[in-house]
Amino acid sequence: CGACLGAGPSASGCCGSDEKSYTVGGWAWAWWLITDIQKITLEIMTLQPKCEDVETAEGVAITVTGVAQVKVMTDNELLGYACEQFLGKTVAEIKSVILQTLEGHLRSILGTLTVEQIYQDRDQFAKLVREVAAPDVGRMGIEILSFTIKDVYDKVDYLSSLGKSQTAAVQRDADIGVAEAERDAGIREAECKKEMMDVKFQADTRMADSKRELEMQKAAFNQEVNTKKAEAQLAYELQAAKEQQKIRLEEIEIEVVQRKKQITIEEKEILRTEKELIAIVKRPAEAEAYKMQQLAEAQKIKKVLTAQAEAEKIKRIGEAEAGSIEAVGKAEAEKMRVKAEAYQQYGEAAKTALVLEALPKIAAQVAAPLSRTNEIVILSGDGGRVTGEVNRLLAELPVSVNALTGVDLSKIPLLQKMISPQA
Repeated sequence: CGACLGAGPSASGCCGSDEKSYTVGGWAWAWWLITDIQKITLEIMTLQPKCEDVETAEGVAITVTGVAQVKVMTDNELLGYACEQFLGKTVAEIKSVILQTLEGHLRSILGTLTVEQIYQDRDQFAKLVREVAAPDVGRMGIEILSFTIKDVYDKVDYLSSLGKSQTAAVQRDADIGVAEAERDAGIREAECKKEMMDVKFQADTRMADSKRELEMQKAAFNQEVNTKKAEAQLAYELQAAKEQQKIRLEEIEIEVVQRKKQITIEEKEILRTEKELIAIVKRPAEAEAYKMQQLAEAQKIKKVLTAQAEAEKIKRIGEAEAGSIEAVGKAEAEKMRVKAEAYQQYGEAAKTALVLEALPKIAAQVAAPLSRTNEIVILSGDGGRVTGEVNRLLAELPVSVNALTGVDLSKIPLLQKMISPQA
């Protein structure tokens, strides 16, 4: 790639024009033998600036080498600056100009820094060189793409001494670090063992918890599975029962239809049999029944007439007996009336007479049980005790009769003499 600078006649054809045009890459028209064409490279150029035995801020002479990547900028204005500076020069000449510029800035910057700053912070040193050199090379149309420090060394073994002291400090720090590390390692090992035991205990605990949760989940899953199985079995049995019920209902319907058909056949058979019986049995039976009915009617009429005659006979006998009883009753009633009138007329004496008539009958009824007694023995040590008991019984007799009949026998003179104790 390159940039072309052309100078020649304008489009109007006038000669001696100094008009310039820049073409970056691509192509352009040019007048043969009239247009002046010059080229400049746009490729990246690698430079290795080197400053030998440059004293630092502390007066230590060191040698520094670096690597820089530069190129011509393609902006029209900056490209013009580059063309003015480097047209007609070779790439080596261009590199030499830029290299001298970078080495001058590098040398000036080294005089402001210490060896430690340069050696220990190379990136900051390279950044400082880029920032200081960029404006100068930029005015030449050159851009610094990168700048790095490649090597830093000296001829008086300053850096090696610095390295030895640094190495000794590092070794010392390393020994201290090793001791501290071993101490910390022992402490850390104990802590790690403790942590390991804690972790192991926690892991065992979590494992036990996980195992317990797993068993619980298994139990819950088994319970759920068994529940689902039971529900499925119940659903299956229920569905089977429903299907069996449907089948049974259909069988019952079939049986009902068959039964209806059988009933229809039986009804037809009954009708046929009935007609056959009517023809074979009923008609002769009706004739025989009519005959028997007539005979029964005749027998019934005969019995009715006989019963009516017997009833008439009984009626006549009853009327005769009733008349006889009526006459006897009238006679008894008349007798009682006459007795009543006599009793009314005689008063207390009549009542007494009736009681006296009834006493033998009462005595007979009272003594009836004694008639079956062969012998009565009264035990008494006193010979006159028997007489006293007899007298007492006679004395109590009027009281008993009075209680039964209302008649006081003690007022009858004859009986008073009979029951009196003096008698």
